[in-house]
Amino acid sequence: MTEPSYLRDTVLPQLPPPLVDRGIIKWIRENLFSGVLNTFLTLAGLAAVWWLLAASLPWFLHGVWDANSLGECRSIIAAEFGEGAQGACWAMLRERWHQFIFGFYPPEAYWRVGLAFVLLFVALAPVLFTEVPRLLLWGTVIYPALGYWLLWGGSIWGPVVAMAGFGLLALVFKLLRPLLGVPVAGGLGFVAAVLWWLFAQGPVAGLLAGVMPVGLVPVESDRFGGFLLSIVIGVTSIAASLPLGILLALGRRSDMFLVKTLSVAFIEFIRGVPLITMLFTASLLLQYFLPPGTSFDLILRVDILVTIFAAAYLAEVVRGGMAALPRGQYEAADALGLDYWSAERLIILPQALKISIPSIVSTFISLFKDTTLVSFVGLLDPLKGISTIVRADMAWKGVYWEPYLFVGAVFFVLCFSMSRYSMYLERKLKTDHK
Repeated sequence: MTEPSYLRDTVLPQLPPPLVDRGIIKWIRENLFSGVLNTFLTLAGLAAVWWLLAASLPWFLHGVWDANSLGECRSIIAAEFGEGAQGACWAMLRERWHQFIFGFYPPEAYWRVGLAFVLLFVALAPVLFTEVPRLLLWGTVIYPALGYWLLWGGSIWGPVVAMAGFGLLALVFKLLRPLLGVPVAGGLGFVAAVLWWLFAQGPVAGLLAGVMPVGLVPVESDRFGGFLLSIVIGVTSIAASLPLGILLALGRRSDMFLVKTLSVAFIEFIRGVPLITMLFTASLLLQYFLPPGTSFDLILRVDILVTIFAAAYLAEVVRGGMAALPRGQYEAADALGLDYWSAERLIILPQALKISIPSIVSTFISLFKDTTLVSFVGLLDPLKGISTIVRADMAWKGVYWEPYLFVGAVFFVLCFSMSRYSMYLERKLKTDHK
């Protein structure tokens, strides 16, 4: 029996999908023109982008980089693009970029700032990336003293002896923890460190400086400004507020009445007070509570208050992550026979911090941007302090958008980098495959 002629006896090769169902055309159809409302919003967005580019692009393209004043900028723009043309005077940034970056830090000591920032990245690398050799963690430990010495100068023994206080705290904690437990050992270690800083640090540092005088030219805090000031306050506050916030979160969830009450009172009071109020407290009121003749650096005061402010918010973020864990995780820790601190360190906190990564990084970004508020207490932040000083120069009187665009661009790059790292960390720690 012969096969009917209408039956195919060969398999046809697979054909590509139609043009409208693949590639960029498919993406545009599904994401930009999938419905009436989506089409309207796409067209409205394109119109807004076109209007924005038409209004701003000539201003950017007519920008002048080589001039000595705003008047000279305008003359060059008029000569090249005609009368009435407008353009950016980027020459102001070329002339004053160092003030936006370093404030009034001595130019001959710029190398110290550059070295401090390079070493900052070296110190952060083993903390942020697991691929970096763990040996570099020693650089992370010693960087606070080294960075302080590079930026502020003076004798190297002051920061070294101050770091020895943290070493004393760790030593007392390690020795007493098996006997007295974590809370008591930690408290006694903190007391020992405070006593060291109050009574031993000055004499020991002075003795070592007399025997081996190693130091740099001191730089006063009022010379700090620009992004140098913002990064110093931001990095210090971020690094110090996270562990303090974790402790506050644990304290708020504690079963001990006094610990829980103090933690709740501290968190709610700090969260109920605006940051600007705390900055004024650091600038004006804190000095009244210190002994007469005590010199307490303004940047250090601001660092402490900003750290406390951020820690209160981070405590609630971490507490939310801990509350999101199922009860079975706590029961599993009890079933394994772990004590409270081992359970928190090995089971509860790693999961809670993983859940809280987006909120933690959002708090860090907000904290870094809030460093511009220090202008209200007389510090020269890049947004208001330095920009106002530059615009007060008669040569650049009338410059308005350029400094704010530059400062905003730098802040965007730094904050965007933090958000991208947050996304990288979330993907790296993702254990489910849904």
